[in-house]
Amino acid sequence: MGTVVAFVSQKGGVGKSTLARALAREAAAGGLSVKLADLDTQQGTSLDWQRARLAASIEPIVSVEPFGNAAQALKAAASYDLLIIDGPARTSSATLEIAKAAGLVVQPSGPSLDDLRPAVREFHALVKAGIPANRLTFALNHIGTDAEESDARAFLEEAGYPVLAGYLPERPAYRRAQNGGHAVTETKFAALNARADALMQSLVERVNADG
Repeated sequence: MGTVVAFVSQKGGVGKSTLARALAREAAAGGLSVKLADLDTQQGTSLDWQRARLAASIEPIVSVEPFGNAAQALKAAASYDLLIIDGPARTSSATLEIAKAAGLVVQPSGPSLDDLRPAVREFHALVKAGIPANRLTFALNHIGTDAEESDARAFLEEAGYPVLAGYLPERPAYRRAQNGGHAVTETKFAALNARADALMQSLVERVNADG
């Protein structure tokens, strides 16, 4: 079976689909066969993004497919180098099912305590359910300042979880890029692309280390 990376979130709007799509884009650009499994059947955020990407003829093509549950998605893992699971919009019983199958579980979080506290509780619940803490990691998104990033990183590390190096700053250009079918590594601004690239590189290194 190929490598499985899952993106989960306790809250909507923290960047789960954003990071899942960026990883899928980078993996495809690197020559890997990759499938992005959209488990958010109600919203279909990643599927809508793929349609916009295809309509704009953006390369590389990223394969996105909706699945009703993690078990269905995992059946596809054997056919790909990398299966990326874009989990449901909120954590649920499906989150544990996803976490059990994934080599790495990534939970994005914003910097506010309203984001950080429930995110930590979610990882605590996964660990209590038997998921090894070393298969869990945080990624920081919607960051306003370096000081805000530092405080958020310290909070999560104090809770006992690793945090990917780098972060995505709060910038409208990231949203505009995704609206048009691009990933956050494909904006019109080199500095923002470099920020996103650094976060993705940290994630890829973590995936490779675990693999």
